[in-house]
Amino acid sequence: MLEHALKLDKIFAGYGETVVLEDIELALDAGETLSIIGRNGVGKSTLLATIMGHTTLHGGRVSLHGKEISKLATYNRVASGLGYVPQEREIFPSLSLRENLEVASRPGAWTVETVFELFPRLADRADNRGNQLSGGEQQMLSIGRALIGNPTVLLMDEPSEGLAPVIVEELSRVVKRLTKAGGLSMILVEQNTRLALDIAPRAVVMDRGRIVYDGKSEMLRNDPAKLEQLIGVVKA
Repeated sequence: MLEHALKLDKIFAGYGETVVLEDIELALDAGETLSIIGRNGVGKSTLLATIMGHTTLHGGRVSLHGKEISKLATYNRVASGLGYVPQEREIFPSLSLRENLEVASRPGAWTVETVFELFPRLADRADNRGNQLSGGEQQMLSIGRALIGNPTVLLMDEPSEGLAPVIVEELSRVVKRLTKAGGLSMILVEQNTRLALDIAPRAVVMDRGRIVYDGKSEMLRNDPAKLEQLIGVVKA
């Protein structure tokens, strides 16, 4: 039996003594993409932060390709195959776009050149510093920087937040392309519910720190009443 790419077993986690996530059970297969949706403040970003080791783990196990990583430092989790696109993007403002990519580079199929093929706009801005890029370009760079680390599991936190619709469409095409390419497992936390359900064939709905739905995105797309019941607010 093949190991899951990522597995969370009975996770209880939060910040300090405050527990945000309760009894989280989640498994992601190799090459699979899922979206995590739900209202603000239900624990979606905390779930990704917990996988990366940025929170206090009160109970449970996090495993990557069958190996427990619950006690590993964040940089060791990255070395083990995790990639992370944070909500704040966190690019280096004083480094050039190319340098932002080079400092995160690890051996593998993804290189500066293949990132530029994925995001031609970045190639045109390669010598610009991070603080000279638009919000959309910074988000593309953040995704490219995660990819150039050649992860096996990629976590993306609210990639469409605050971006113009035309940039969101471009990012959507890129994520779909990554999904169809296979080999890379992805978890997408996204406040734009329709975008999330369109990109990923599997959806996870969170409420009050727990998973209340884990199934096909198509079922939620075709049943607005069910989606409304689970989330309460359906964002365009």
